[in-house]
Amino acid sequence: MKNRCFVCTLALVSSVALGGCGTLPGGINSTTVTVWLMKDSVSDDFLKRFVSAYESEHPSVELDIKIQEWTGIGEKVLTAIDSEDAPDVIEVGNTQVAQYAESRNLRDLTLESVRDLGSEDWLPGLAQPGSIKGAQFGIPWYAANRIVIYNKELFSRAGIEEPPKTREQWLADTAELNSGGNQGIYLAGQDWYTLAGFIWDEGGELAVETGGEWRGTIDSPAALRGMAFYKDLQSLGNGPKNSDEAKPPQADVFAQGDVAQIVATPSSARIIEEKNPGLRGKLGFFPIPGKTADKPGAVFTGGSDLIVPKHSSHHSAAVEVVKALAGEKWQTELARTMSYVPNKASLAGVVRGDESTAAMAEGAARGRATPNSSQWANVEADNPIKPYMTAVLEGRDPEEAARAASERISAELASG
Repeated sequence: MKNRCFVCTLALVSSVALGGCGTLPGGINSTTVTVWLMKDSVSDDFLKRFVSAYESEHPSVELDIKIQEWTGIGEKVLTAIDSEDAPDVIEVGNTQVAQYAESRNLRDLTLESVRDLGSEDWLPGLAQPGSIKGAQFGIPWYAANRIVIYNKELFSRAGIEEPPKTREQWLADTAELNSGGNQGIYLAGQDWYTLAGFIWDEGGELAVETGGEWRGTIDSPAALRGMAFYKDLQSLGNGPKNSDEAKPPQADVFAQGDVAQIVATPSSARIIEEKNPGLRGKLGFFPIPGKTADKPGAVFTGGSDLIVPKHSSHHSAAVEVVKALAGEKWQTELARTMSYVPNKASLAGVVRGDESTAAMAEGAARGRATPNSSQWANVEADNPIKPYMTAVLEGRDPEEAARAASERISAELASG
């Protein structure tokens, strides 16, 4: 995740981590486990606590934590895992695992997943991208997904006493809110992650694999129904049809005070309150509604997995570090410290006291990831879904626009 705003002042190299192996006081042979973590994924305080506790519990192990920048990380990881001096553990974006697994330079962690880590309870949006052809290469670490952030004061003025539980009620409430100079919702026209959830709710997919070949499928009847719902919802506000949620930043728009709802990650709430302190205490949160009241809508799950390179010099020690980071104790600590969703549905209760994270955890139970193709990054690089959405919102024939976009997706997934 890239949106945490603390400054990592240390590379946090353990004070005694000077080499691959050494001797600790008392003659104990030591093993240095090198761990790459991404900038802003966790706080300095969390890292210090984890390193201190882990080294205390494992006196023969020293942790060398190296903080990496997100920019350019794909090529850096590919180079590292192909070398004979690979790091022992690497944090990667959950949707990046397929790309790295294709190199055949990752350790298969299927046994550990089943035997030690309770993989049957993992959030699907984190677990599925880490599983390639039945083998688990990525171990889920933490998750974040979109929820609805709403202005409680505007809801109250409209006579809406509680958040909607179904799509139908959501549309009705949003129409009610879209009056008196207020926007019922600010939804940018090219927010394709939000669209993906609506498509999945309808039983559609962005792309499917058949016989080893991927093809785009946003022109399926189910996917078109998802786009139709998006169009209905988007019309209940003044969101631009030809740009995404970052242009302009939707949190800035919401902070003006006349927008009832946005679809965003909870971290946007902090930005909103910084921009407009008058909204402190007036923000509410609820999961994106589903088609029926018994379950929330499907959402794209972002987050990170942990991988172990094949060329790690300390396989066993590396796996033990992964097991600790992905285990219940440190998952609980991580969720409470960083307001993340833990990697297991059964741990959702640890964030119950935080309204926004609790809403996110409820939605995460129906989380999904982008198509598990090593070429999916090609699609996102010049994303054909975005102009497709704009075309539909501006009145072009949905089937024709979706067919053209699906063909482009298929071409990108076939490249490389």
